[in-house]
Amino acid sequence: MRIACVGGGPAGLYFALLMKLRESQHEITIFERSAPGVTRGWGVVFWDDLLEQLYRADPQSAREIEQASFHWDGQVVDVRGTPVRDDSLRGYGINRHRLLDVLTRRAQGSGVHIEFDHEVVSPSQLPDVDLIVACDGVNSRTQLENQGFQADVHVGRNKYIWLGTDKIFESFTFPFVRTDSGWVWAHAYGIDAKTSTFIVECTAETHAALGFDTMPSQACLSVLEEIFGQYLDGHQLIGQLRDGTDAQWLNFRTVTNKHWYQGKTVLAGDAAHTTHFTIGSGTKLAIEDAIALAGNLQHHGDLKLALESYERERQAALVQPQSEALLSAQWFEDISRYIDLGPHQFFSLLHTRRSSLLPHLSPRLYYQLHRASQQVPVLRGLGRRVAPGASKLYRRHESRTTAPQSAASHHRG
Repeated sequence: MRIACVGGGPAGLYFALLMKLRESQHEITIFERSAPGVTRGWGVVFWDDLLEQLYRADPQSAREIEQASFHWDGQVVDVRGTPVRDDSLRGYGINRHRLLDVLTRRAQGSGVHIEFDHEVVSPSQLPDVDLIVACDGVNSRTQLENQGFQADVHVGRNKYIWLGTDKIFESFTFPFVRTDSGWVWAHAYGIDAKTSTFIVECTAETHAALGFDTMPSQACLSVLEEIFGQYLDGHQLIGQLRDGTDAQWLNFRTVTNKHWYQGKTVLAGDAAHTTHFTIGSGTKLAIEDAIALAGNLQHHGDLKLALESYERERQAALVQPQSEALLSAQWFEDISRYIDLGPHQFFSLLHTRRSSLLPHLSPRLYYQLHRASQQVPVLRGLGRRVAPGASKLYRRHESRTTAPQSAASHHRG
């Protein structure tokens, strides 16, 4: 096959690699708008389940990714300087630049051609190919140009900014800080021996009251360093990206598409779907798209059958994580419902924020039910039995829009 991949993020790189490993005669070109080594964002988080899939698909790149990853142990939730810790939670963080470097070298070594500094504004710019894989992110021009995908976009209420820091967070840490203008919190985790991701989030009202909507980037970093001073221990926040631009405050955009392929064009990664960063699944789902697409193309001799099968498989797989992501985002948007709970109560409800029952009960009543369900075996399945309602809740909260954000609005992965 002759294949063009629009976008050189995890989805495009991994798909191209897998296709070449399956059949070296495929002619595959990736068109990436950025220069080599330039990426937006800091690091991503993943767990053992993704690592297992990587080893099954391509052990060589899996080993390199595991070796380049930072192992964080435990989770800490700190409200008003009172930390609560769970040592049972463990995962991985990896510098996004390092992840892309591993996949880029592996893909090129397998015969994939990559054209950097090549932005594809329209599919009409591409050469004549058998298949176009649009994996150009949340602001996919390919997806926007083709109304047949029937994209839906739900815009979140909270503001967030994706930063880095030279403070190493050895545990996944949620510090919540009360300011005179409202609560501000962060999602912090190590990604290598020198750096951590530090995503700051707050309500739109707090964002405006603190003046972040008009404040210059460096001044904003200084204010945030002061707010989170007790957690940064004198370390700095880093807002400038590798391409020289500054990180921006954004509203998260949850993207879904009714159709994932049109003709010979198919969507993957954030072009097909996004899940809120609070469940940490973006990179995992993008790579799973790549694995599924390559597998269906190998299994089905007919392109249309392969793309139909891929669409059914991945849309079914996305129902639960997208529903959970919406519930997780809503939990943080409604932080005022939970922030006055005791430290252990707050910690427990943060952990159960993906429950579709939680928004409909008082937090304290839900906490009592949650504790009872842990102590009485017959009640332990309560959360699982009400979980199917999450997908209905997700669909009720979707809203249609075609307004894109800037290319820096959300990492592709």
